[in-house]
Amino acid sequence: MEIILAPSILAADFGILGRQVKEAESAGAKYLHLDVMDGVFVPNISFGIPVISSIRKYVGTVFDVHLMITEPERYIGRFIDAGADIVTFHAEATRDIAGCIDMIKARNKRASVAISPKTPLDAVLPYIDRLDMVLCMTVEPGYGGQSYMTEVEDKVRELRRKAGESFDIEVDGGINDETIIRAVNAGANVIVAGTAVFEGDITANVERLMKSCGQ
Repeated sequence: MEIILAPSILAADFGILGRQVKEAESAGAKYLHLDVMDGVFVPNISFGIPVISSIRKYVGTVFDVHLMITEPERYIGRFIDAGADIVTFHAEATRDIAGCIDMIKARNKRASVAISPKTPLDAVLPYIDRLDMVLCMTVEPGYGGQSYMTEVEDKVRELRRKAGESFDIEVDGGINDETIIRAVNAGANVIVAGTAVFEGDITANVERLMKSCGQ
């Protein structure tokens, strides 16, 4: 199974963001993770459509847009217009999971649902056949720099058993040289990393993380 590293730009230096995301791409990161926070669904605000649109022209990586916003159906189309290749929305943030999936699929983009650490897999299992990915949060959504929650690994293992080997399972939160191995061993194959990529030498960090999980 191919392991894909998805650097989260929350940890990047926005003063030189274009340069940093290009370096991450050149080093081998195939996805770029874009955390959009609205200050309502989560107690923090990050960035939105203009930032995503502006960096889209710099890199050809897959844009993995993670919407931590209430009623994501209001904005799914606009984020796709801005350059999203994968749209991930939270099961806890909408009353219409099926409708959100329909909106994403209608634009020929990949649909993904995220679940917070305390949300059971039952929230997403009815939609597995229509989803391209499930994001299992390994921290509480809303802030970077939190510690990896090992208890989420059981959820990842169960999802891998039920969804099969070809299904994409993403984890996000607290990833470093040690926890990336734990996440991959549990069954995750798309790994979000923020400070572990953008703090220090980006190229060396990407190469080290990929080597840690056998890539």
